[in-house]
Amino acid sequence: MHESARPPVMADVAARAGVSLQTVSRVVNGHHAVRSDTRERVEAAIADLGYRVNTAARALVTRSSRTVGVVGVSTAEFGPTSALHGLEAAARAAGYATSVVLLPDVDRAAVRAAVDNLRDLGVDGLVVIAPDDAAVAALEALEASVPVVTLEAPLDAAVGGALPSASVDQERGARLAVRHLLDLGHETVHHLTGPSDWLEARSREAGWRAELEESGARVPEPVPGDWSASSGHRAAQQLVDDGATAVLTGNDQAAIGLLGALWQRGLAVPGDVSVVGFDDVPEAPYLVPPLTTVRQDFDALGRRCLDVLLARLRGEEPDVQRVEPSLVVRLSTGPPPRR
Repeated sequence: MHESARPPVMADVAARAGVSLQTVSRVVNGHHAVRSDTRERVEAAIADLGYRVNTAARALVTRSSRTVGVVGVSTAEFGPTSALHGLEAAARAAGYATSVVLLPDVDRAAVRAAVDNLRDLGVDGLVVIAPDDAAVAALEALEASVPVVTLEAPLDAAVGGALPSASVDQERGARLAVRHLLDLGHETVHHLTGPSDWLEARSREAGWRAELEESGARVPEPVPGDWSASSGHRAAQQLVDDGATAVLTGNDQAAIGLLGALWQRGLAVPGDVSVVGFDDVPEAPYLVPPLTTVRQDFDALGRRCLDVLLARLRGEEPDVQRVEPSLVVRLSTGPPPRR
């Protein structure tokens, strides 16, 4: 029987590149103390030989698996899903792999089991995507032997400041939307909320309310929603009955449902009602009319989260400043109708 060729090892790479084993080790481990031309020769040798790093052996030597564990909620919602993608992209750019556990239901037992599983796999640190009250409750009793960072929701106060957090400033985003509508001449802004057990929904409502109060504008009773397009569709009649000329919705999906319901009632956007969403989903520029919305930079959020986690791994005090949102103005907002 013909014996297959053995896979290339680090010594083969060193011989091909004409460098020492130590130099090859430095290159594959991302060490900066290597000249650029030497690094290029080693990387070319790795590519030519098809050398693959033995991650198990490297973990034994460096005591680092270069892997981040992620615990999240199994959901189709745009925010948590985009936050996860942003984190994965940031980890890849930094030379880390991600091991992800998505839970259908979040409770203390489920989070505990997921954390134990990832810890047993030897992850260097953990990120928990915790957008709602159930996830916060699960984190309150969390004990892990590796550094933990929460992602997406501002959880520091909720868990006693024990876990640093990477998040977007949701209140700031809502304030930007309200200020835009007030500057257009609307006397007030109505709000269709997200679900009350989500921290982001409460933060957006708080920002909406604070901007109206500081501006001396009337604060209408908020209309409860649940992130879905159907909740926006259902809320349309109540908002019309309340005399709304400007509406900030909890997210873009709710705004899509609201736009459809207003069109069905023969109302023009923005001629009769201006609408602002939140998230800037990929479909937002192509709606009729294109949707004014608050954009969250999920790539920046992923980088911020990884920076906080790596700081904890180095034993440093992490920077937990929130990522700033921005307002994307399109054609769904305009001055109020003439009475």
